Amino acid sequence: MALVICDMSISLDGYVTGPNDSRENPFGDGAGMLHDWMFDAATDDDRALLQEMIDGAGAVVMGRTSFNKNEGGGGWGEGGPLGDIPCFVVTHHKPTESYPPVYTFVTDGVASAIEQAKNAAGDKVVGLHGATVMQQALPLGLVDEIRVHVIPVLLGGGTPLFATLDSSIALERTRTLVTPAATHIGFRVVS
Repeated sequence: MALVICDMSISLDGYVTGPNDSRENPFGDGAGMLHDWMFDAATDDDRALLQEMIDGAGAVVMGRTSFNKNEGGGGWGEGGPLGDIPCFVVTHHKPTESYPPVYTFVTDGVASAIEQAKNAAGDKVVGLHGATVMQQALPLGLVDEIRVHVIPVLLGGGTPLFATLDSSIALERTRTLVTPAATHIGFRVVS
């Protein structure tokens, strides 16, 4: 069965975007470097880690905000964030516009979206895309692993990855890789 993994780039102070994020400014103010480890500043180790993530992907679950920031897939071209990999968008209202068939809009919550994504992914990974989806799934016990790519920057505001936790969640570190652009850390969710 598919593992559900939150895999996000974050600032040292825990933000996945800077302040004032929008469709026109998707990373927010001062946060453009959060993904440099995948592109401009990538080392062979960074590229190998990214390729491992892509090769393991079976489905994506994202929130409506992440979907809207990329203009319903426009930011990713004709497919979803990973091309033809199925993408389940958690939303309160299905859009009236038509979108590429890679997208399924789920109106009955994050648990339903993850269940549908797991069925689509088979034995591959279900990736959680966006802080809100992770914040909803983690307290429900639906996240198997958290992988963060900590970027050496303090943003001081924006979208926090772990803003809504109201109880402790035990983690076991499974991986640490340090490159010039990021410290990549993997955790298994214990409880």
